[in-house]
Amino acid sequence: MRQGILGLVLWFFSAMAALADGEQAGEFDYYVLSLSWSPNWCAREGDARGSEQCDARHDHGWILHGLWPQYHQGWPSYCRTVEAPPSRRMTREMEDIQGSSGLAWHQWKKHGTCSGLSAPDYFALSRKAYEGVTRPDVFRKLDASVKMPASVVEEAFLKANPNLEPDMISITCKQGYIEEVRLCLSRDLKPVPCGRDVIRDCTAKDAVFDPIR
Repeated sequence: MRQGILGLVLWFFSAMAALADGEQAGEFDYYVLSLSWSPNWCAREGDARGSEQCDARHDHGWILHGLWPQYHQGWPSYCRTVEAPPSRRMTREMEDIQGSSGLAWHQWKKHGTCSGLSAPDYFALSRKAYEGVTRPDVFRKLDASVKMPASVVEEAFLKANPNLEPDMISITCKQGYIEEVRLCLSRDLKPVPCGRDVIRDCTAKDAVFDPIR
């Protein structure tokens, strides 16, 4: 009886240790490329944080939130990896498309470690994925806040990117604002259908969309 209890206790702590270490790097099915509309994020929380990203001189529109390894159901995070973390220089070099070096660092720690890539290669792939998507000019031409259904944003991206299909893109909302565009990509960055847990389309009829600052 004691041996049985002891074995169960040892198994429990071993399982907890494995869980704390995170999943195995490089084991995933596809990527989710997440683009965030910076003015909306700033209005919701960035301004209150005093984020440098929200300074009008940066002229941020769609920024790279992250490139996320994804399973067909669920996703890995904070994976075990033998790769060295990025240097401050590496994360600073991502500021032009990610808004801040802090976001770049967080994305590496939570998602990049699961890619199986080195930090330089992960950031290079993230930039390639970002630059491979045509971001519709129409949103940069707004001169005042508007309200629109998420379907308008989706249709604009589909029109600007003929290689995309409706099941390869999802638009999310948060606190009454259009939040993100999420695109599903293969490991070699070709558009693929999204899993069910990625398709969380915003159903708000009138979500706020702020103009470039």
